[in-house]
Amino acid sequence: MIVVSDASPIINLAIIGRLDFLRSLYGNVIIPQAVQDEVSAALPGKIKGEFKKLKWIETKQTTNRTSVLALELELDKGEAEAITLALEINADLLLIDERKGRLVANRFGLRFIGLLGVLIEAKQKGLVSTVGPLMDELISRAGFWISPKLYNQVLEQVGE
Repeated sequence: MIVVSDASPIINLAIIGRLDFLRSLYGNVIIPQAVQDEVSAALPGKIKGEFKKLKWIETKQTTNRTSVLALELELDKGEAEAITLALEINADLLLIDERKGRLVANRFGLRFIGLLGVLIEAKQKGLVSTVGPLMDELISRAGFWISPKLYNQVLEQVGE
């Protein structure tokens, strides 16, 4: 499975110490250079050092600069490069959280999920027994925003 990720899922999972979900669920994950830069800038020292050692997250350059520049009219650079890279390498899945980025990905026919989708999948595959505490940790430690309605929908979906 070819998986491309934007920065948010990687940053937030790294902060709560659960990047292993991505490895267990998808094997290798590919990120564009702009996402690599964003992740490196956002992670604190020790976590950044651990992230840089990971061999299963591969940084790959986008080749279609015209696409990136066009998408940057709507999105930030990381999202624009992630969507462009996903299209260039015919990715099976794009990990992206931002609403605008999802709308654009959908416009291009890309299959995508966000961080909460990753947590749901992790529970479905038996990597964790509960998702609620992970969402709580994302909120408290990573500052990840989840509306109360969405929080409850996720809990309901995973039977918690």
